[in-house]
Amino acid sequence: MFNAKKETKKIVQFIRDYYKKNNLGGVVLGISGGKDSGVVAALFTEALGKENVLGVTMPCHSKEDDKNLAKVVADYYGFELINVDLTNTFDTFKSEIDLLGNYDDSVLKNSDINLKPRFRMSTLYYLAAMYSAIRGKTYIVGGTSNKSELYVGYFTKGGDSVHDISVLADLTVEEVIAVGKELKVPKEVLYRVPSDGLSNQSDEDKLGVKYSDIAKYMEDKESVDVETRKKIKKLHDNNQHKFVIPTYRKNY
Repeated sequence: MFNAKKETKKIVQFIRDYYKKNNLGGVVLGISGGKDSGVVAALFTEALGKENVLGVTMPCHSKEDDKNLAKVVADYYGFELINVDLTNTFDTFKSEIDLLGNYDDSVLKNSDINLKPRFRMSTLYYLAAMYSAIRGKTYIVGGTSNKSELYVGYFTKGGDSVHDISVLADLTVEEVIAVGKELKVPKEVLYRVPSDGLSNQSDEDKLGVKYSDIAKYMEDKESVDVETRKKIKKLHDNNQHKFVIPTYRKNY
């Protein structure tokens, strides 16, 4: 049985121990206005103090609600929140791609969706280096992916897969919500319908399965119906390339 109070304390201690061991100072977090980034922000604020947390909103042809709810989180926990609008950066890149040929939008859709988190991750690392220099202590980038997302490969290689510390990777969506309740994450953020803020679809619409079913499947495959089982297995199997980089080794 998942004990949210106990796990919350353990995660907070995990962060503190890692920072002490590696002489680190602060964290940079992409704040999307969703539950995962809200819970991660709450955990780091509890572990490091609000003065050592930097939240970043990075709109890129995205919904205004994302930024508004990110501010709700930052205001509630009291950490600094800055905005870096990536819309013009994205548009400039796209204009260069247009010079390569007149491609149909359907061909570019997946490339466009994945480009945005890659720009965002570059921004977070840029700011981590900048704040490290300004404040004289090392800032690192915190990851926000949960166990359910990771199991089915719902992340972007070179985008949200890149970070320096991960605190939700062993928690299902339901467990993330339980930790969020423990930390009093604002309800409009904690219970917001999960979405990437990029494709105008919910996560579950894109995946074709519910997060609750993914959690059940990970616990006991037989607990979900055959059709759902097949979908989850296919997502899991087809995304294994995201986890391992094949590397040739000399054999002598």
